[in-house]
Amino acid sequence: MAPFGTKTDAPDSLISADDGRKYWSGIDPDVNGMLGGYPAVSRVDLRGSRSFLAKLGLGRTKGVKAVNRAMEGGAGIGRITQGLLLDVAETVDIVEPIAKFTDALEGHPGVGQIHNVGLEEWRPDDDAEYDLIWNQWCLGHLTDQQLEEFLRRCSAVLSVGDDGKTKGVIVVKENLSASEEDLFDSEDSSVTRRDETFRRIFEEAGLRIVRTEIQHGFPHELYPVRMYALKPNKANK
Repeated sequence: MAPFGTKTDAPDSLISADDGRKYWSGIDPDVNGMLGGYPAVSRVDLRGSRSFLAKLGLGRTKGVKAVNRAMEGGAGIGRITQGLLLDVAETVDIVEPIAKFTDALEGHPGVGQIHNVGLEEWRPDDDAEYDLIWNQWCLGHLTDQQLEEFLRRCSAVLSVGDDGKTKGVIVVKENLSASEEDLFDSEDSSVTRRDETFRRIFEEAGLRIVRTEIQHGFPHELYPVRMYALKPNKANK
């Protein structure tokens, strides 16, 4: 067996859900805590996300919301739900393992079900159907296998149009490793993946990229951030 820490250790194999939750349990339930000391990033982030959704046809037209039901995975305090998703969706369901983060969302207008479980544990209700599933700055806490399985569960509950084609979309917005390998962070027990890794996992999950963009306007010292809009491969639609 190779010594711990050698290149034979896949970065995602070092992820510990318990360690990750222990880290986040010690973080303040506010925007500064969610964004690692960069609260000013929030406005730029939400503006870029709003533009991305508009290009997917998921915005508001004459006051009418394009999304009936959405879900935010790894929602934290609901920064994105309140600052973006509720502007385009009638109802937003929440998946977030840290209950103190979601306490303030209980009873909030437009917030539907709140699931205080990890993404790897989440199982959709039998009648679940989503026009939009948003996942941001949370998927690094899943191993590659867990991420593939999570995306498959998401894909299975995307809404379908009258023509039988998938109408719903999954959005992934995550940091990207700027090096030649995925990077494990022992502080919060997460992995920052390369674009190539994400694309491989999407393909293995039976998904195709229908649109992707880099988020602009963030401080240069931060990781690059990319948005991916995903739908099932035509063979899996």
